[in-house]
Amino acid sequence: MYANGDSMPEAPNRWIYAHSQWPLKSPEQAFIKELNHTSWAMRDATVGCDVIHIQSPQGLAFSRFIDVPIVLTIHGPHEANLSDYYAHFPGAHYVAISDDQRKQEVMPKMSTIHHGVDISQYDFVQHKKKYLSFIGRIAPVKGVHIAIDVAKRTGIPLKIAGEVQPVHKDYFEQKIKPQIDNTLVEYIGPADLSVKNDLLGNSMAMLFPVQWKEPFGLVMVEAMACGTPVLAMPGGSVPEVVRDGISGYVCKSVRQMAHRALDLNISPFVVRGYVEENFSIEKMVLQYVEVYGKAIREKNTDRAA
Repeated sequence: MYANGDSMPEAPNRWIYAHSQWPLKSPEQAFIKELNHTSWAMRDATVGCDVIHIQSPQGLAFSRFIDVPIVLTIHGPHEANLSDYYAHFPGAHYVAISDDQRKQEVMPKMSTIHHGVDISQYDFVQHKKKYLSFIGRIAPVKGVHIAIDVAKRTGIPLKIAGEVQPVHKDYFEQKIKPQIDNTLVEYIGPADLSVKNDLLGNSMAMLFPVQWKEPFGLVMVEAMACGTPVLAMPGGSVPEVVRDGISGYVCKSVRQMAHRALDLNISPFVVRGYVEENFSIEKMVLQYVEVYGKAIREKNTDRAA
């Protein structure tokens, strides 16, 4: 695995930058470091690796200089300039993280693999407390202001967790902070796994009122892994992740979301089982192994020809 020195995976980790840099202070400097790290990592990985799996578009440019099959996972929303860039590398295997994302691309070798979670890391809570939760970037596209609206319409307390990035500081200061009273609306701050388990596990429902085409939305799966249903707006991948009446509800309006919050009738056991069946890390790994095998077989056929 190639990451920064702060990462502690079970596999051996190789790095040239000891620490992560987040939030980014200089996008230009970060881009240069990404190029440096990716080019070094891909060159290093050509020795002894059957396939190279990259997580950022920059790595594709270096695939021209190596003879190892490439798999790229597309993590962000559709961008026309990136799609034009991808078109120069038709030999790579692309993985979309949702069908909605995949349908926006035209690369010839594409698969959809939903994110999976290590379910054992999430605490199942059967008996919920009377509050709603929100976890995510404090940004307009995440709909934090809509979650607050739902709390006001229902009278059910809302606990908010997430990072306020510099680019969205004005949104937080003007739209969110004035409504934080620590009674109906509470802001917890950034959330690590321990905070997520406590906040999501005890919550009667998590709100996910996205206002954009969400590529996946991993926090929905994290909530459901705790047995907590998700009330979401139908942006991007949401209908693929939330199953109406089983793991939550896809709501068409703030009014409908508030109505669902007041009339939840979903079993935490069913919600947890839904995640175990559809979004386990084991299922995700098996799907990636299948893509790796296909990429290797195709490369071996090309070499033989």
